[in-house]
Amino acid sequence: MKAAMMWATCARVLRQLKGDPRSIGMILVVPAVLLALVYWLYQNETLPPGLPRTFDAVGLMMLGIFPFVVMFLVTSITMLRERTSGTLERLLTTPIHKAELLFGYALAFSIMAALQALVATGTAYWAFELRIAGNAGWVVLISVLTAVLGVALGLLCSAFAATEFQAVQFMPVVVIPQILLCGLFVARDQMNPVLTAVSNVLPLSYAVDGLQEVAAHTGPTPALAQALAVVAGFAVAVLLLAALTLRRRTP
Repeated sequence: MKAAMMWATCARVLRQLKGDPRSIGMILVVPAVLLALVYWLYQNETLPPGLPRTFDAVGLMMLGIFPFVVMFLVTSITMLRERTSGTLERLLTTPIHKAELLFGYALAFSIMAALQALVATGTAYWAFELRIAGNAGWVVLISVLTAVLGVALGLLCSAFAATEFQAVQFMPVVVIPQILLCGLFVARDQMNPVLTAVSNVLPLSYAVDGLQEVAAHTGPTPALAQALAVVAGFAVAVLLLAALTLRRRTP
């Protein structure tokens, strides 16, 4: 895989995004706005002295979930447009390798994901005074990894959709079950055993586990390292699987 080809694809996608203010707003602004809604939900709660705010726990997990959802939507729809417009077909007639093309897309959206994570995390800490034991850098890293995971799944799912509406229909299949079973609503070890087993193979569960480790410890832990490795491994594996869907439709 040639880095020059990958960077060329990345630069092209970033130029396209630059001319699409709605996508930029979706990526950079929407997660921070949704986080604000979560903050206002718990703004008036009354707690005994010494107890942590509910927002510190829920808002922290949302820093991993919102980027995942947003990047899945943006990537799946953008990639579908590339397929239906014929752009992807034309690119596949050039000497560029499928892996170079796909990882170029992933890199472009990962750069946007990093900006998204910085904006959302900065909003949580400075505007809403998020208080946890761990370092904010780990929160940003996990947010970026979950966003990249959303990018990878979006690239994969776009291959099975013929319209933008169909791309959105993958949300209930791919995204919502992960949100329900990641430990946001019920601790994973307190779920039905079958649901716990399903949760154990869903990557978003490990992202939430990692965020909870950051919340509870001042420094990195083996459990945090494991969570980061699992999420990153899932993202790479899904990207490689998505590369298999990049096929020319014409000889």
